[in-house]
Amino acid sequence: MRIILFGPPGVGKGTQAKLLSATLHVPHISTGDMLREAAAARTELGIKAKQVMDAGQLVSDNIMVGIIRDVLTSKKASNGFILDGFPRTLPQAEALTVLFNELNLKLDAVICMEIDDEEVVKRLSSRRTCRACGTIYNLVTDTLRDSTKCPSCGGDLYRRDDDNPETIRARLKVYASSTAPLKDYYARMGMLRPVEASGSIEQIQGAIVVFLNRR
Repeated sequence: MRIILFGPPGVGKGTQAKLLSATLHVPHISTGDMLREAAAARTELGIKAKQVMDAGQLVSDNIMVGIIRDVLTSKKASNGFILDGFPRTLPQAEALTVLFNELNLKLDAVICMEIDDEEVVKRLSSRRTCRACGTIYNLVTDTLRDSTKCPSCGGDLYRRDDDNPETIRARLKVYASSTAPLKDYYARMGMLRPVEASGSIEQIQGAIVVFLNRR
């Protein structure tokens, strides 16, 4: 099964992708993992991507599509995949469609995880990170006796700058503007499967599996 999974920051894409990967027995392929693996393997595209990232710039669509091509034609993805983090824009989606056609791959579904913006703000602004060990906690879902100290190592817990409400809302605006065309694009292809992502992890996973079983 070949699936694209996308949704706003804080919606739980990573968690659902890992669960689906285990359920469907196909690899979870994230943009970040692809870039790190390509850089570590020192492939031609990996070296180019690392140079761009080291300079603090965004990796171009051409490089990303090339790296995705390498992954999708590898043995790892021979039985399917869950693609997480790409595409994020309409040009990327169009380039990915061209790539799928070239590789004679059929896309099964595009799962769009949807959630109210203020719920995302609540989730992400409640995250706290330990300065000492780097462990991340959530004041809403984790039971902490002291919200200022890490229960694992005793280090100070703090809220990262990108987890403050104003920054989160700005990121959500960018997501909305860039992904609205994506939704229309995949809806026209008959691939879009919107899933309400405000419930429990188990409820969300169940809803996704139901959609996939209907295809």
